[in-house]
Amino acid sequence: MPRDNTMDLFPNRPRRSLDPHAPLADRMRPRDFDDMIGQEALVGEGTALRAMVEAGEIPSIILWGPPGSGKTTLAWLLADAPNTRIEPLSAVVAGVKEIREAVETARRTNLRTLLFIDEIHRLNRAQQDVLLPHVEAGTVALIGATTENPSFTVNAPLLSRSRVLTLQPLNAEALGRVIERALGDTVRGLGEHALVVEDDSRNAMVEFADGDARKALGLLEAAAAIHLRGTTPAAPLPPETVREASGSKLLIYDRDREEHYNVVSALIKSLRASDPDAALYYLARMLASGEEPLFLARRLLIFASEDVGNADPWALSLATAAHQAVERLGMPECRIALAQTTTYLACAIKSNAAYAALGRAQETVERTGSLPVPMHLRNASTQLMKDLGYGAGYVYPHDAEDEFAAASNLPEAIENERFYAPKEKGAEAAIAARLAEWRKRRRPSSR
Repeated sequence: MPRDNTMDLFPNRPRRSLDPHAPLADRMRPRDFDDMIGQEALVGEGTALRAMVEAGEIPSIILWGPPGSGKTTLAWLLADAPNTRIEPLSAVVAGVKEIREAVETARRTNLRTLLFIDEIHRLNRAQQDVLLPHVEAGTVALIGATTENPSFTVNAPLLSRSRVLTLQPLNAEALGRVIERALGDTVRGLGEHALVVEDDSRNAMVEFADGDARKALGLLEAAAAIHLRGTTPAAPLPPETVREASGSKLLIYDRDREEHYNVVSALIKSLRASDPDAALYYLARMLASGEEPLFLARRLLIFASEDVGNADPWALSLATAAHQAVERLGMPECRIALAQTTTYLACAIKSNAAYAALGRAQETVERTGSLPVPMHLRNASTQLMKDLGYGAGYVYPHDAEDEFAAASNLPEAIENERFYAPKEKGAEAAIAARLAEWRKRRRPSSR
């Protein structure tokens, strides 16, 4: 829906002239859907969202995406639908009082009201509950923006009444287009300076931006300011200036939300896939983001038992030693023990047979309940118990010729069950051979 850039996209908010002192990212904010770069799958021609906006039929929507992907911009663009107005709130400062005031304002207007709540994940359960009846009644259409997985942060009743639209981080091509547009725009961007940015500098901006259009434009603005102070615009902006403007790169990693679980999952699955390079990458990424080293040590301990198991019994010992090393050394030295354990576990022969065996045993317990313990295994601590047959027929294995007692030890109802299935690899192969022989010799119950 192309439009004259001199027109105000949002007729229900005050018309204001472009502030030349506003940050570049604010000046370059898209004015219509065709202006949005990198989210064409959501807002391109022919998409369902465009059709809903043009028809003025906008449901409650949760916009989920990383910083700089266009959530706030998209929320305001939705207000361009016919007979629609927007009530913006920030969950950082808004409470129940502000939500109720916004709803009351919506009641007094004849226009459809979009209640836009930025950072909706910051609303607590009580605040979200206040919204629910008004969303159900259609008094407002909720437009929530969040960087957090809404299935973790938005109440289930509210989430079930909303459509979740996922915005993706901008890829390198899209970020390059964002930068080029700002360089060429003489009204809102940096076009008046005729700044020359060659591929190596543009690529550096894209890398440091990490999928964030706002960060890319902020970096471009800072680098341009540094460059124009010391030289003429005709000289190409060097990559060194981009690095100077960028400072240190901040990694996207939340300690208890979606990205935390994504990266931890990637570490474990890389270990399981016997890929030490990928496992080290995710380990380094979590350490660089400030993850608690003891959390990583605990995850490695679990992996050593669950995924390596008896195929390499030393794995658990090493993981336990690494956990102790982390406790005693702390950062930065403990990262070495974590790296040693990570590479060992990634390269170890794997078996989840013990873990799977426990699962099968637990399923049987759940199905069969408290079956009677075989009499020969019972503890005969009193004469009455002995008279009742407790402990009768028990063979002490160390007194047997080859230290093997052949009696069945499972309850009679399940004495043919087999839970542990050792794999024919690593140290577990020898266990498999011994166990197969023992199971052949194991006598059925004569009870």
